[in-house]
Amino acid sequence: MRFIMDGGNKPNQGAIQKAELSLDRHANRTAGTDTPLPDGPFLRDNVACDTRKRARTRKSMSRRSGQNGYIEKSGNWYVVRWRMDVEGQDERRYLREKICPISGPDKLSASERERKAKVIVERSGANSEQHFNRVVLGETTFREQARVYLQWAVTRDREPIKDAASIKAVLHKWILPAIGDMPLGSLDNIGVKPLVDKMKKSKSLSARTVNKYVEYIKQVVASLKDGETGEAIHKRRWDSSVMDLPMVNQKEQRRPSLKAKAITQLVEESEGEEKALYVLLAATGMRISEALALETKHITNHGRTIEVRQQVERDTPRIITCLKTNAAYRDVDLHPGVAEFLQRYIGDKPGLLFATRNGTPHLHNNIEDRWLTERLKAMGLDEQGMGWHAFRRFRKTWLRGKRCQEDINIFWMGHKPKTMSEIYSHLFEEIDMRLAEAEAVGFGFDLPKNPSEKAVVAPIAPRFKTEVFQEVAVSA
Repeated sequence: MRFIMDGGNKPNQGAIQKAELSLDRHANRTAGTDTPLPDGPFLRDNVACDTRKRARTRKSMSRRSGQNGYIEKSGNWYVVRWRMDVEGQDERRYLREKICPISGPDKLSASERERKAKVIVERSGANSEQHFNRVVLGETTFREQARVYLQWAVTRDREPIKDAASIKAVLHKWILPAIGDMPLGSLDNIGVKPLVDKMKKSKSLSARTVNKYVEYIKQVVASLKDGETGEAIHKRRWDSSVMDLPMVNQKEQRRPSLKAKAITQLVEESEGEEKALYVLLAATGMRISEALALETKHITNHGRTIEVRQQVERDTPRIITCLKTNAAYRDVDLHPGVAEFLQRYIGDKPGLLFATRNGTPHLHNNIEDRWLTERLKAMGLDEQGMGWHAFRRFRKTWLRGKRCQEDINIFWMGHKPKTMSEIYSHLFEEIDMRLAEAEAVGFGFDLPKNPSEKAVVAPIAPRFKTEVFQEVAVSA
């Protein structure tokens, strides 16, 4: 009980009672206001503040120092008492347990009673963070937390995930069916191991992919934070050995690349937009999602430069302006021969270079099955990993083989500069040097001697102005 004291440190006549205020600065806040309650042993000349009800704060394990228990006599026994969180109840309940008899051969010394009391309290889970999370915070399943994590990850200011489609696909196909309904607090190395074994036995996932999927699990578990401290509630020491994660061997990773002869054959045996797409990918190294979102307005410098500013979503025929990385926003310069070929293909076509009959962008998985995979099978080149990205690997290999300026090489491929020399260099701003380099290094395969029958010869397009890029939604 506390009394309001006057200037002479004597109780006032009204003897106004005041409930004990917490000295915890984290808990010393009032609801609906930013004004903190005064700290200290006495409250002087602040009667209005004294009548204010203290705001309840959420329970937090980080504010508890831990219990050793209180030892007392009860009948013929020494007992230890402690407080325990109870599910569905705000106040903690007092529990007690016998330690030893007060007299007789089984009587323990004072230090022994203290040690045994501490063991009893610890065994009960009173100081356990796992028990606190389960009883006080409630059991959050991995599925529920994964939903919260994805929503936060794409909207956060610091390094947001620009495209969560691939993560969602992994969650729905592999992770959620296996551990989605498990309590987040019970997910640890042993809990994840059966899923790791299942992914390894599937034979369809590489060692690098299995490790990447486990990283997603770690991120979801770590995303549940304490509302008071911001620290992770479930702190885990993940052990690759316990989970038996496969070792990543760079030489064994499936990264096949097309050769110049194969690309020449693909170009010769195809026609129309299929032919033009093969030429574009092999001569620029663009990602397939970027190439399928290309519009005529993105071709500048008399057809010699392509501005990469948008891409097609993975599973929806919709154009979005967010690319894979910040470095993916770039300009790719063309060899004059490739620029002339693409201009003949474009003719007076407006809008998308590659579109369906309905005017929507192609989905790369669909045309890969219809176009590329069928031709690779006929050529005897089809293997796991041999998809659209094989064109990108071909282009990177060709540029390095021709000793292309590394700064320009990195810029064209949309990779992030790593060394200080690459960061300091501004060769990407020198358009004349880039165009000269594009002509010098060439493209490495044979262009068709005659344009496709569907192509229309048109004059070289004039330079377009750079526009403000906004998200464009294309309905199916």
